[in-house]
Amino acid sequence: MPRPEITGKTPDPTAPTAPSISTPAPPTPPGRVWPVVLVACAGQFLVILDVSVVNVALPSMRTELGLTATGLQWVVSVYSIAFAGFMLLGGRAADLFGRKRMFVAGLSLFTLASVAGGLAQEGWHLLAARAVQGLGAAVLSPSTLTLVTATVPEGAARSRAVGTWTAVGAAGGAAGGFIGGALVDLLSWRWVLLINVPIGAVVLAGALLWLTESRVEGGRRLDLPGAILVTAGLATLAYGIVQTEESGWTSASTVAPLAAGALLLLSFVLVERRAPAPLMPLRIFRTRAVSAANVTMLLCGSSSFGMWFFMTLYAQNVLGYPPLEAGLALVPSSASVIAGSKLAPRLLPAFGARTVAVTGALVAASGFAWQSTMTVDGTYLTAILLPGILMMFGIGMASTPLAVLATTQAPPSEAGLASGLINTSRTMGGALGLATLSTVAATVTAGATTADALTSGYAAAFRTAACVLVGTAAVMAVWLPRLEKRARGARPTETTSADR
Repeated sequence: MPRPEITGKTPDPTAPTAPSISTPAPPTPPGRVWPVVLVACAGQFLVILDVSVVNVALPSMRTELGLTATGLQWVVSVYSIAFAGFMLLGGRAADLFGRKRMFVAGLSLFTLASVAGGLAQEGWHLLAARAVQGLGAAVLSPSTLTLVTATVPEGAARSRAVGTWTAVGAAGGAAGGFIGGALVDLLSWRWVLLINVPIGAVVLAGALLWLTESRVEGGRRLDLPGAILVTAGLATLAYGIVQTEESGWTSASTVAPLAAGALLLLSFVLVERRAPAPLMPLRIFRTRAVSAANVTMLLCGSSSFGMWFFMTLYAQNVLGYPPLEAGLALVPSSASVIAGSKLAPRLLPAFGARTVAVTGALVAASGFAWQSTMTVDGTYLTAILLPGILMMFGIGMASTPLAVLATTQAPPSEAGLASGLINTSRTMGGALGLATLSTVAATVTAGATTADALTSGYAAAFRTAACVLVGTAAVMAVWLPRLEKRARGARPTETTSADR
């Protein structure tokens, strides 16, 4: 068996250790590296797209299926709750049972649920399908980043690959409004779900053709008590967050699930401290990069998810754009988040992850501050285009080094867990941030629906997000480590088989 590479560094006694030892993974043939990245990124695009693609279809769903206002809210929320609640379980399952296997299983479940949702004849059919979609996304999403980091050697190539993964995921969220608007206008609301079927089939074929299996050697025991507690805790917490939009932060229907979710998560931590094979080994948080990257990703997500929501509302409710035109108006912002995500890996070797992330957060904050100056008669150039580009360019630039730090610095035996954590942080940050910013906007508007009142509420939300990002930049500057170059080559705890 080849010996591990010697890097000349003194071992860190506080660093997390892998629970199992295996043979090094044979390197992926150069001609197959980027096809694997392409397949993984396509899977991530699908699951992030479905967070927002249904928004413009809600009125049509309500008319055809007879959904109530609360039912419409749950068409969006039940997907996010299932997605965030099961993601840690999906990440750990990828480590234990195989990244390719979980990718294929998650994508298959997601695609089948999309068929069920697109053919729904009753409101509860649609809600059930969306919940199963979220479960499939939670199984699929952690595998996408793990496949990228396991396939591409460490160094500049991996940073570029993670940048591509970040850009594609961000573009999925950004493209939801445009794609949804086009499908509803040209076909019907059902195609915002059915479009996943042909795309999912193509991605599944690519997965079976190009992906190779990788997993952690050793036992495959899954921590069931931990899985139940963390899933129930995150789902209950997410439910409480969703309730704030309808009931406010102080009502019993909000406080009770938030308190219950916090109690379940505390119980999860206590169980994990004693579990012989924990779902989330707490030692992973001893790694400064992992802890800092997850906290700051949560804060970045709290602003970026709200940006698309409020920009779409401003374009339609104040400036009078139809759905498709509103989606088209945000295309440059979608392009800018890709540009920021792709630029970041080029800057990492020269400036380090901390500097790039801080710069990105400050650029995004300047965009949010500019957007907070919106008026009822704003022009496209100054009220949507330019601030939107700044906001999303900065978010893309900040998110890539955070994803690199969170995954590169984690033990390879826990790569799926690290991927699940960073995805959970972004998704939960988005849910919490959107609920908070919606509450800010609702407080300012005080129930008024005039263009002036709505604009004031949206502007307050953007000002709040700008302040959050400035605070995030300060946290990054103090807590994030600089990304160190590490020796290339396979690690002794990762194994790969030709299970295709």
